[in-house]
This record gives sequence, C-alpha cells and structure tokens, in this order.
Amino acid sequence: MIDLSNNYLPEKINHIHLMGICGTGMGSLAGMLKEQGFHLTGSDQAVYPPMSTFLAGLGIEVNQGYGPENLRSRPDLVIVGNVINQLNPEAQELLRLNLPFLSLPQALAQFFLNNKVSMVVTGTHGKTTTSSLLASILDLAGLSPSFMIGGILRGYERNYQLGSGPYFVIEGDEYDTAFFDKGPKFLHYRPHYAVLTSVEFDHADIYPDIKTIQQAFARFLSILPEDGLLAAYGADPRIQEILHQAPCPVETYGKESHWDWHLEDLLTHENGSRFKVYRRSEYWHTFDSPLAGKHNALNFLSLIPILLHAGLRAEDMARGLSGFQGIHRRQEIRGVRAGVTVIDDFAHHPTAVRETIRAVRSQYPGRRLMAVFEPRTNTSRRTVFQREYVSSFDGADLILIREAPDLEKIPEGERFSSARLVEDLKISGKQARYFPDTDEILKFLSPRLKSGDVVLIMSNGGFDRIHERLLEKLDSKI
Repeated sequence: MIDLSNNYLPEKINHIHLMGICGTGMGSLAGMLKEQGFHLTGSDQAVYPPMSTFLAGLGIEVNQGYGPENLRSRPDLVIVGNVINQLNPEAQELLRLNLPFLSLPQALAQFFLNNKVSMVVTGTHGKTTTSSLLASILDLAGLSPSFMIGGILRGYERNYQLGSGPYFVIEGDEYDTAFFDKGPKFLHYRPHYAVLTSVEFDHADIYPDIKTIQQAFARFLSILPEDGLLAAYGADPRIQEILHQAPCPVETYGKESHWDWHLEDLLTHENGSRFKVYRRSEYWHTFDSPLAGKHNALNFLSLIPILLHAGLRAEDMARGLSGFQGIHRRQEIRGVRAGVTVIDDFAHHPTAVRETIRAVRSQYPGRRLMAVFEPRTNTSRRTVFQREYVSSFDGADLILIREAPDLEKIPEGERFSSARLVEDLKISGKQARYFPDTDEILKFLSPRLKSGDVVLIMSNGGFDRIHERLLEKLDSKI
C-alpha cells in the first residue's frame, strides 16, 4: 500500500486530471466536477462511445492510452480510478512528480459530501435498483437530491445529479478503492443513512472468502453515526451476525411478519406489481410498482424507514414508486418484434440470475421464456459458482449459455466451464445449449423464435450487441 501521509490537497485547485476517466463512476465524477467549474482532462485506454461522446459533449479533453506525457501540464490534482495499477506508466509518473492525488471515493467525499446528508445503499445484490429508487422518490417529492449510481436512470439518462437539497444518494460498492487503497469504496462515503440488502460471496478476484466480505460490511456498519439509521434485510444470517456493529438504530425488513417491515399479497403482472406493506405486523399501505418480482418489492421496502426519516408520507412514497421510470439494463425491454419481447438485464451472480428469471416468469406467465447468459465478471468466469448456477435457471424453458470471454485472463485451474454448466443443466432435466460465441447464439435462436416468446438476455457487459442484432433479425421476419 502506498503511503498517503504526504498526499496533501493544494489550497487552490483549477486543473484536475482523471486517470481511467471512461469508467462509469469516473465519467460521472467528471460530469459533476465540470458542473462545479473545474478544468478537466482525462486518460483511458478504452475511449469509445457512449462515454467518449458524453465526455466530448462536456468539453473534456481525453487522451487515448496512458503515459507520462499526460501529466506534462502538471495538473493541480489527479484522481486515480481503480482500473489503474501501480505499474501503469502514468501512475509511475504521478508518483515520480509527487503530484497530489485522490481515489474516486476520496474525491467524491472531498468535493461533494461535506455539506450533504449521505444515504448509502450497500449489499451484494440490488444496490443499483434500490439507490435509483431512493433518488427518484426523493426527487419526485421535491427534495432535489444529489446522487451517483452505477446505472443509467431512465428519465434522467445519466447516473448522477447535483441537486440543491440536503441528501446525497450513493450506491455503496464493496469493491476495492484504488491501487494505493485496497479497502472497500463505501468506507469513504460518510454514511448517515444506510441500506444493507444482502451479504453473499462475490468479487473473487479481490476477496478470498465470504468471511472477508462479511468483515468489510461490518466495517461499514461501524462507521454509521449514532443518530443515523440502518435498514437491513433481516432474513440474511450473515447480516444478523454483524448488526451489532451498527451504533445507530436498526430497522429490519423482509418477507415474514416478525421483521419491522414486511410484505404481503404480492401480485405481479405484465406492467409491474402490487403489494401490501405491514409495519410491526400492522397494515400500513398498499403500493403499485412498475417493477416486477419479490426482490424488487423488497428493494423498495428497504427504503421506507429512510424515507420516513426524510419526512415523506406513505402517499408521497406511493407516488414516487409509481412514477419511477426504471434503469437501463435492469429488466429493460429493448424491443418487441414479430411478437417476441427482448429483455436486457445486468444479472450475473447466481442469486441475481435466479431472481431475475423468477420475476420475468411471473410477468409473462404461459409464455415461452428463453434465458441467454454470458458469464463475464471476474467471479462468474471462475469455478466458484460452477454448481450454484445449475439451480439458477429454474423457470426458463430454454437456456442458452455462451462461452465465457477472456478466459485466458483467469488461472487455468480456476476457469468456469460453460459447456459443463450446460451438461449439468441437461442432467437436471432442463433444455440447455452451449455456444462458443454470440454469432452462434443468434444463428440458432432467431429462426426458432415465435410470436409470444420472451428472450431474457443476461450479462454485465455489452454481449457483442446481441440485443440490437437479435431485434434486427426479428425485423426481417415482419
């Protein structure tokens, strides 16, 4: 770990340089800093749309590739994304020049959280949807929150906002901060209110086991202030084991009546869902949601205690929930062609895959559901979830699994096998097929689709534009 004891911030900052500027979080930070009036430059090795277009529209100069020459102008401050390692030539020049530098989470705290009440949504699953819901409901209630979230909110068409109100909503990521700070990002976010949705194993590239992940979340709970509030999913035993770390009041939520908040009578339909909410076993309110699935109802339920503290009534929350326009890449309908519905989702962890399929199945009962999956993350390309994925695809009528990309970057003995998953799915009685690449999936799938079919495509990456390409092929059938 690099010693930051001599890393000071200059009194006057004008020029800020961002290394790894084309990442989702770094691009958002750049947008917020630009709004604050700073002169910005950046560098990245992956400069292409949509982020390149977005940054160009802001008038930010972005250098293609990393190198000492990018720091020749000696910026007042450098912000280092967590894609940068210590051997990066630009990072080496940064250290040689002894320029002031911060990580993204440090910069967010330094420039934007000092005068705000921080609301941080954490957990292995549901962070993006839950934090987006929180920001949108606060905004629709007229509270003008600031936010920075890992997904693009529909209606805003961006993942950040600098609002005039007192609250700042942040998606609290447990991933590491930077090459000089291997602690979780969320430890920098000065939480006052927090949500903890789940604690499961993930990020196998930086966490050796579930105990280490649990300890990271425990550290986060310990930095909550005494006058803060934590909303925690009660049914998760790993959460229960660390709740004592929170010095503030805790309100639990879940599906059963013994939690502080619970759901009943969940009805899912093609346009979303309806459910009743109970507070300490007493009926509280009925909500209509544009989101399908029990997991999304629970995501909203987790926010009720925090929204109450922010002064919202049940009626305000109901209006905010029904007015939520959703997030790109979260059960997003990309198009309907020739009667076939094509849905895009970010799901990659076995739990997320399972819950997403359940939600889509409940939305479209009686229709043939095709699940198309690309294992792409650092964890899903490893063997850690080889067996767990077998039960994740229950509810799909046909399962199409692509070969994991860039497997050569994973140690040979740790590589996930898509072919083996397909064989295990077949043994368990499911219809499944393996494909070496996206072209073969499209070649197989498009001629077999019929009106009424639903295609659910799951990946945390672009998946070789499979959504657009499939819709184009379906257009030719019309």
